Amino acid sequence: MSSKFDVVVVGAGPAGLAAAYKLASAGFKVLVVERGREPGSKQVYGGRIYAYWLDKYLPEFRKDAPADRWVRKERISLMSDESVTTMEFEVVKPEKSSFVASLAAFTSWLGKLATSAGAKIVTEVVVDELLRDERGRFVGVRSGQDKIYADYVIDAEGVNRLLLERAGIVQRLKPEHVAVGAKEVLKFENRKVLEDRLGLSEDEGLAWAFAGWPTEYLPGGAFLYTYRDSVALGVVVYLTSWRRLATPVYDLAERLRTHPYIAKLVAGANLQEYSAHLTPVAGISMAPPRFSYDGLLIVGDTAGFLMHAGVLIRGVDFAVASGVLAAETIKEVGRPDALSRYDDKLRSSFILRDLLAFKNADKVLSGQFAFDDMPKLVNAFLRNYFTVEDRPPTVASALKTTMGEGNWSLAKILINTMYALAYL
Repeated sequence: MSSKFDVVVVGAGPAGLAAAYKLASAGFKVLVVERGREPGSKQVYGGRIYAYWLDKYLPEFRKDAPADRWVRKERISLMSDESVTTMEFEVVKPEKSSFVASLAAFTSWLGKLATSAGAKIVTEVVVDELLRDERGRFVGVRSGQDKIYADYVIDAEGVNRLLLERAGIVQRLKPEHVAVGAKEVLKFENRKVLEDRLGLSEDEGLAWAFAGWPTEYLPGGAFLYTYRDSVALGVVVYLTSWRRLATPVYDLAERLRTHPYIAKLVAGANLQEYSAHLTPVAGISMAPPRFSYDGLLIVGDTAGFLMHAGVLIRGVDFAVASGVLAAETIKEVGRPDALSRYDDKLRSSFILRDLLAFKNADKVLSGQFAFDDMPKLVNAFLRNYFTVEDRPPTVASALKTTMGEGNWSLAKILINTMYALAYL
């Protein structure tokens, strides 16, 4: 293997592979170094990818990217141990604004694009250090005793930013920056069973978000996404809260699967896959001071490019776009010491615009109201309203009964609701 390349990319996730594909297509000699067995094997996500910006930055995906189902139904459920309140939104006409796909399949497809364009991908190689020259410019990577030199280095290592820590660019992630998630993939006998259980037509996709009981009323959430003949069922809990869990984190997905409401939907489905992973939730708050240094560009999760705004969670489109912008920068500037244009491109793009717009979302999402008070309050109110005994309840009487059952007041509810609206 040659020890000198035009570009070395650390990490074969969506961001790194998008950059590698665009650069190799432009004639650059590109090496992608991945610590897993294959591209994407060390990455975990929920299952949903938003398409709008992929159309702009990677239009090839419409042709043959592995989309299992295009989302046409959205559900949000507030869960308690005894009841569930669900709101559903469905588009009448078929839309193709987001889809569900296996991240392994999506990154494998991206990897094939990159290699077909001429990039070289090596797997099961751990990068220990980013190399610098005497002027402090990044000039390559070290793996064990092997050194690989390059004019440009793209750091796409992911949320565990050990290389950036060792380089002194970022400090260790704080607990409030990340969440821990556990996910199961449950395979049905066939796709028809899945569609009948979840009320879907052929090829129709469902994105379902849960709050309350799945996380033991702690900050976080749960999700269900529909693949072709399987579902991804997972739970995410903020790392600041996980010590308060009565259930071990790795058992949360199984616990959700056994809730009576979920159990009847997935009965008979076989556990096909289990995974657990840290995921960034702080967005721009965990970003490095800059995204470009002499010889180095930082992309994807490594840069904190993930939006977590309640039920709206986006990462893959940010990752791909940042990888493409990094590639464009290298193609345009032609000099390792002139990469600050990448920061300019990010500021002009949707990436920083959207992340900055939701930069305070964690102020709401790390609090008690959305995950504890609201699920319990809504379910208690509806139970009281729909339960007819001595005399039929009115909205006012049901609300009064509900307020008496918990430590709630209308003023507190209104204040917290307005607070949430201000940041989400």
